[in-house]
Amino acid sequence: MTTPTGSGTDADRALDQALALVSRNPDGGGHRPAPWNRARETATRAGAAVRGRVHQVPLADGLGEVLAKPLDALSDLPSFDTSAMDGWAVAGPGPWTVRSGDGALAGSDRPAPLADGEAVRIATGARIPADTTAVIRSEHSREAGSLLYAERPVATGQDIRPRGQECRSGDLLLPAGSLVTPAVLGLAAAAGYDELTTRPRPRVEILVLGDELLTEGRPHDGLIRDALSPMLGPWLTRLGAEVIAVRRLGDDRAGAEELLKAVTTSPADLVVTTGGTASGPVDHVHPVLALAGAELLVDGVAVRPGHPMLLARLGDRSDGRHLVGLPGNPLAAVSGLLTLAEPLLRALAGRSARPRYAVPVQGDVPGHPHDTRLVPVLLTDEHAVPLRYNGPAMLRGVAAADALAVVPPHGARSGQDVEILDLPWASGGCFT
Repeated sequence: MTTPTGSGTDADRALDQALALVSRNPDGGGHRPAPWNRARETATRAGAAVRGRVHQVPLADGLGEVLAKPLDALSDLPSFDTSAMDGWAVAGPGPWTVRSGDGALAGSDRPAPLADGEAVRIATGARIPADTTAVIRSEHSREAGSLLYAERPVATGQDIRPRGQECRSGDLLLPAGSLVTPAVLGLAAAAGYDELTTRPRPRVEILVLGDELLTEGRPHDGLIRDALSPMLGPWLTRLGAEVIAVRRLGDDRAGAEELLKAVTTSPADLVVTTGGTASGPVDHVHPVLALAGAELLVDGVAVRPGHPMLLARLGDRSDGRHLVGLPGNPLAAVSGLLTLAEPLLRALAGRSARPRYAVPVQGDVPGHPHDTRLVPVLLTDEHAVPLRYNGPAMLRGVAAADALAVVPPHGARSGQDVEILDLPWASGGCFT
């Protein structure tokens, strides 16, 4: 499909006609918002339908990405019999005659075989001499002249890590889809990998819309500080995304043109917009998406705050590009991040959905008559404790919170289990 993004008369006329849809349909067409759970499921399915990019990266660059191929053992681990402790390699029953010299050290060639009744010093990680019966820890032995005595019973094979104890060559170490953690990097290095084949982080471009936003100083004269630009980039990074740009666009026609250009040409896997998702006179997101031929997958969600959020597919399915439209109020934008952006990004990155869990709420929590509510909470050992300052424009509550509680319509009684959405910094890092 060719999208009118140029500056010619036809393109200008098409944009003007699209923007005029807002004034002709101030109620947004009377559609019904999607239930909150269904909206999240739709976002997950949308991301899972995309054939993800794959690349090969050095080990350190793969941290936080997802394995695109299984991690198979390239050799036996360990690849030779090795000592698990500092001590003595011994052959046969004791006492043992101590062999002179430096003994067996880690990284050195295999030492000479042991004769029956002989002992040699050995370091942790060193190769085991042939015909060794066991390794005796230094603290469990005693030297007397040229003889070594064991101070505890000696079992055949003790403190020896036999070749292939952890895995054999060709064994599956981790399946595709596993998150690359520091421990996975260590395992891959131990197994002999220099590079990993992974799904790269989804690329995200953030567009903050609005003429009323200040970038510095105190709010004044009807203008407010832009709280979203400083918040969304780091938040999306903690969700596992690669933020490639953060831009501010005005509410005028030039801003609408820039929005249309971004929707049709951005190299990002996901475009995130803030504001402009309702049907006000300068809310351009819906008409721009219509002009671009985007497919609305979610157009409003039955959740408070954040009900005007939306999810759209940009281009055809093979493009794998999407747009998440967040409301302009800060806590409403957070609601949209956790409702639509997080499940979409997890699926785009090849990650499974986050496990769901519930916690009893402390105290009664008021609900909306029809919609789900997302309420900032602190998590104790036993309860989710709701926080004040949970209005759509407020960040004071969520800044102090560990999570958001999912409160069903009509509210939750004290002690009732409510689903918990962990905030990324409170759950141990990105994409846990």
